[in-house]
Amino acid sequence: MMTLISRPSCLIGSIRIEKIDKFHLFKFNDELQARMEELLERKKLDLLTLEEVIELE
Repeated sequence: MMTLISRPSCLIGSIRIEKIDKFHLFKFNDELQARMEELLERKKLDLLTLEEVIELE
């Protein structure tokens, strides 16, 4: 089985930088935020597939 890793450039438009006071924060769009939450929940339950481990990294 071959594992494909997405290029970081595919995230353009899904992540924005928001300035709050003197801090610059990375903010995900709703779709990416939901996916990250899903992956983190699966990680807590020790249910991640190899592909999901790579995606989460």
